[in-house]
Amino acid sequence: MTQRPNTIRLTTLDGKQIEFVDVIKGSGGMKDCYFSPDHSYAVLFFREKQDAQAKERLVEITTRYKANIFERDGGQYWKSLYCWPESVVEWNGRLGLVTPFYQRHFFFDHGSKNNDMLGIKGREKEGKWFASASNQNRFLDLRERGDWRSYISICIKISRAVKRLHAAGLAHSDLSYKNVLVDPVTGSASIIDIDGLVVPGKFPPDVIGTPDFIAPEVVSTQKLARSDPAKKLPSIATDRHALAVLIYMYLLYRHPLDGDKIHDVADELHDQALRMGEKALFVEHPADTSNRIKVKNRKQAELPWCDTGAIPYSITGPYLAPLFDKAFIEGLHDPARRPTADDWDTALVKTIDLIQPCQNTACEQKWYVFDNSTKPKCPFCATSHKGRLPILNLYSSRRVGSFMPDNHRLMVYSNQSLFMWHVNRLITPNERLDDRHKKRVGYFVEHNGIWYLVNENMPDLRDVDTNVDIPQGSKVELVDGLKILLSREEGGRLVHVQMAEGV
Repeated sequence: MTQRPNTIRLTTLDGKQIEFVDVIKGSGGMKDCYFSPDHSYAVLFFREKQDAQAKERLVEITTRYKANIFERDGGQYWKSLYCWPESVVEWNGRLGLVTPFYQRHFFFDHGSKNNDMLGIKGREKEGKWFASASNQNRFLDLRERGDWRSYISICIKISRAVKRLHAAGLAHSDLSYKNVLVDPVTGSASIIDIDGLVVPGKFPPDVIGTPDFIAPEVVSTQKLARSDPAKKLPSIATDRHALAVLIYMYLLYRHPLDGDKIHDVADELHDQALRMGEKALFVEHPADTSNRIKVKNRKQAELPWCDTGAIPYSITGPYLAPLFDKAFIEGLHDPARRPTADDWDTALVKTIDLIQPCQNTACEQKWYVFDNSTKPKCPFCATSHKGRLPILNLYSSRRVGSFMPDNHRLMVYSNQSLFMWHVNRLITPNERLDDRHKKRVGYFVEHNGIWYLVNENMPDLRDVDTNVDIPQGSKVELVDGLKILLSREEGGRLVHVQMAEGV
């Protein structure tokens, strides 16, 4: 007769009653994972004995730092972006953490190709599966892969989660695709392994990070003693490097530093250390092409993404491409010049407004960023846009009757929604967005080759040139040169319509 596993009942350090089944369900680099009987939470125990400082860190993370993020205004928003540990527990001399179970959409529904040949159905969607062309092309079921718009959404979620940590004075220290769960089907992301948070001056990092995401200054000084003042350790600045790498990989499915330049022919490990450390060089550096990816040296499964000539980083658009310059050219060896998580969040949100659906129904990416050309074309499948395409250039008021350009455009497609953050510059679609501002106020539609903006809930909508109001429930035709006032309020916007012509 098979013996049933024991259910262990414990009291956490903060007085909560928990229980788990005494069966290891998974093991990471440092911890073993056990499940509660109802799978509503997991208990993770460190295999190695933890010292007093480690225990203090975990207690702080599960109390003060957790309260600082989740028990303030907007705290509910952050719960979907982290798998944050709830309590600290001790058992048989081992220190452990009680953590929520991952949300359902972070587990594979279909898994890998050929009837799940790798047996990953039901396992968590670790980010590494989605960050390389090789993994996606060789292994993943198409139904798991999502489209390019969903990866922009994923990058927004990751940027915001990192931004919130940094605003609290915390650094993740090991930000990588191993410690981020993603779901390209819903465009969701969640940061995990929160227990290693770095607090400058109080809790130093336990690890230096995951290879490929460790900042160059950390790689190049990793052999120095911890007491050496020249040694660089994980911090907010190194998180910024890892965040830039993650965004680059999720949008372009290749690594920004992993080119084909050889630094040490005789020692592969030393060569890798130089490539990611002291000699790190952006594979798309405009002035130094010595680290370009050589397509002939790459596997078929990495195409077309490894071909930087065919799919350059410039396809990410006018807001993201300059940040990649800052991250991998200006700030690669100068941490102070790296883009912040807030910089990425702002640029990604504006990029969402620039994307256009590809008219090729067989295009795997389905969306692309408008490249400001007069003949829009999808960079992924080379399908040219057919027909007229409205572009809305946004201006906003700084004082009554005066409008200044916002360096912000809105690309139009059929049934696209217009929201209050488009109508007013002072409203931002982030964690502080008021519920009353989440409902759309208008939408766009094409009929017989003519484009219209339908006014659902914009009381101030007006044709500026004719001074004619556009009442709620009515529509206005979008023509080249049209100027429309969206709102008379402070921060209210005016749009100038520009028409692009497809093939």
